[in-house]
Amino acid sequence: MSYLPYTLDKDDPDATPMGLIVLQTDETIEPEFNAYFADRRAPIYVSRIPSGAEVTKDTLTEMEKALPAAADLLPKIRPYNVVGYGCTSASSVIGSDQIERMVRKTCNTAVVTNPLRAASACANHLGVSKFALLSPYIEEVNEPLRRAFAENGVSMDVFGSFGEAEESKVVRISQRSVVDAALSLGADPSVEAVFISCTNLRTFDAIPEIASRLRKPVLSSNQSLAWHMRKLNSA
Repeated sequence: MSYLPYTLDKDDPDATPMGLIVLQTDETIEPEFNAYFADRRAPIYVSRIPSGAEVTKDTLTEMEKALPAAADLLPKIRPYNVVGYGCTSASSVIGSDQIERMVRKTCNTAVVTNPLRAASACANHLGVSKFALLSPYIEEVNEPLRRAFAENGVSMDVFGSFGEAEESKVVRISQRSVVDAALSLGADPSVEAVFISCTNLRTFDAIPEIASRLRKPVLSSNQSLAWHMRKLNSA
């Protein structure tokens, strides 16, 4: 064997990487992020975190302890402007500030966001605060989510759910089901916008039809998180 010479390229200073922590059971956020960031120069490095097959308050709470280990698996050669934690419901149970503390224990990042924090920022940016909530969750998960949004100034008095705890079923809920449910909830004249919760629920192709027919803003967990991460990465 011969050792051959090589040179090293310099990192692009304008392409600061972003980090993303994805649930072990999530089949949706990565392909949707590929679409949302199709034009990106900055790489997105992904780590996985253990998560339960069902979404309950207990399985969501368990992820708090695993966050430092998941963040520690992100490449460390450069610091991050932003790391996203891809779970809306766990963000409401654990709390955005605590999630940021746990991630920053092992990861050099300026800021940590999540779908709850991101959607609240997006709502503020759009100047809307009265949402209809569409979720796939069971009620023990829906209740703390609505409460967390209310604490961020976003009311979700109109809400509906598919009532599904199994992640493997959530990811397979049809686009037609999502569109029809969102249209039904969003038609309420008291709401200014619609939020579709859960990073594992497929919404990328559903949002344009819903927004066009309702003529109201339509946000989702993945859309909001992608928007906020892009904004924070360029700040």
